[in-house]
Amino acid sequence: MKNTLLNVDQLEVSYGPVKAVQNISFQVNEGELVTIIGANGAGKTSTLNAIMGLTDISAGKVEFNGNDLAKSSVEAKPKLGIVMSPEGRRVFADLTVKENLIAGGITLPKAKCDVRLDEMVKRFPILGERVNQEAGTLSGGEQQMLAIARALMIGPKFLILDEPSLGLAPKIVTQVFELISELHQEGVTILLVEQNVKKSLAVADRAYVMELGHIVREGRAADLSQDKKIHEAYLGAA
Repeated sequence: MKNTLLNVDQLEVSYGPVKAVQNISFQVNEGELVTIIGANGAGKTSTLNAIMGLTDISAGKVEFNGNDLAKSSVEAKPKLGIVMSPEGRRVFADLTVKENLIAGGITLPKAKCDVRLDEMVKRFPILGERVNQEAGTLSGGEQQMLAIARALMIGPKFLILDEPSLGLAPKIVTQVFELISELHQEGVTILLVEQNVKKSLAVADRAYVMELGHIVREGRAADLSQDKKIHEAYLGAA
């Protein structure tokens, strides 16, 4: 049986009187690609922010590899092996591609950072071509590749991707999902939040469905992709 890397137990997240996440529980096992699907406003990003310590937890527990994440700072998360590529990419626009990647590997010794930098520009050839270009001048697809490459700089055990295809052209969306599949095949454990339900279920092992802060369904991604209710709710227009 595979080791459970992420265990979310009865998590609640509130913004004042509004409960964005209500008593949800889920797990991600080592080597899995798990997706959380749901409409905009379902509480998916709030869940990810709570995991990473960007939002306060109102109740419940989040454990990563046996560590209580509530007791570790945002800066300490990468040292545990968990990183997130956030919604909206959020690259450092005024820094070059190279400087963005170095920022992603800031916790590494310089020699290791240099090695990982070389690996990233080989993995993402377009970034190699733009290595001295300011990130803010890249296209949306190039910025998304940079955001993922920056997250990969430390060689994480666990990669969280929040809406990686948001706002991208269909051709680039396909490239992003091909990359996600490659990373999964290489053994990276991935938690994917994505509004493109069809593509998410196509690459994931398991899926959770969120509605209005609750997890309402869970199961094998392949099974959920064939489920009539899921199909009517999310796949008709996908």
